[in-house]
Amino acid sequence: MKKSTLKLILVACFAIFVFPINSQTILDADGPGNTYELINSVLAPGFDVIETPDCAHPAFGRHITEAWDSQLNRYVFEFHIHVTPDNDRCINFDRQRNEIKTYDKSPANLIGVAGETVTYKWKFKLPTGFKVSSNFTHLHQIKAVGGDEADPIFCLTARKGNPNKLELNYYVDSDLSAVKLTSENLSLFENTWVEVTERIKIDNVNGTYSIVIKNVITGATLLSYSNNQLLTIRADNAFIRPKWGIYRSLNNPQDLRDEVVRFASFSIEEDTSTFVRSVKELKPRIMVTQDLNPNIQMLNYSLEKQSRVSIQLLNVVGKQVKTLINDQMQQSGDYRLKIDNHTLSDGIYIVSLVTDQGQSTAKMVIKK
Repeated sequence: MKKSTLKLILVACFAIFVFPINSQTILDADGPGNTYELINSVLAPGFDVIETPDCAHPAFGRHITEAWDSQLNRYVFEFHIHVTPDNDRCINFDRQRNEIKTYDKSPANLIGVAGETVTYKWKFKLPTGFKVSSNFTHLHQIKAVGGDEADPIFCLTARKGNPNKLELNYYVDSDLSAVKLTSENLSLFENTWVEVTERIKIDNVNGTYSIVIKNVITGATLLSYSNNQLLTIRADNAFIRPKWGIYRSLNNPQDLRDEVVRFASFSIEEDTSTFVRSVKELKPRIMVTQDLNPNIQMLNYSLEKQSRVSIQLLNVVGKQVKTLINDQMQQSGDYRLKIDNHTLSDGIYIVSLVTDQGQSTAKMVIKK
């Protein structure tokens, strides 16, 4: 077998010109039929982002359908869950899952890596008298991939109580219990459309997080929370991704009933905006851009002062693929690294820059 090689050209330069990049993806229902195909075509073309209990309940058919909503005057998605025989994809039988997601097969702009800011928007409507578990009934999760990924980082969940609540929970570590950031009476969210705007600056130390849920009809704010210093990705995670739907415990099925939750107008907008800085202002930061040659990716990075530099190319689950620079001493300034990618498979990669000044990451997408 011919041995693959990765050609590197390192060039010192005076400045890195980086322009704002915004990318928005919208998923809207368009009418009954081919619902799974529609969802997949937006969130991961050619792959499968649907996690439903169809295998346990084939007689019902697909558990995500589309219906006309007279209040919004448009088609919307309906997520169905049945106390029995639905379960979690014929894998777990003490819980039920009917969710959609992005994941490592999704386009690069639909997964979030450290240094990026992502805004998620969507609408949902709970039925009157929505029954919830005393354990968990998740409606939305921000999950991590790679490393410590067992529990979500953020979770919007309905909780049984007196009264029932809609909670925003935070898991700084999978080994630690959830921290309840805020909550409101669940009745505020029943039998009415609400719109959620969630914005996350992704950082494993100084991330920012905000969420606002408003009544679509009245415009009233029903739940709001923000924090400018949160861990929004764990140190060993490769990226974060969203999930929407119904994921609930079956430990107390007597508390539950068959439900239909409506969702509409999913939006993911990624902002990778940065700007030109003078050498004295530069921090260890990197960005990947496409060269005119389709087989070349250009890695731009900056050093504020003399520093040891290591650059690794990782796959989306955090496994090392290539070492680009190994513990090399470099002077302050701006650098460009040309990467010949013809030996790499199509997909999403994470470039990790580690220096004496800190660490930074960027996404690299190869599509031949």
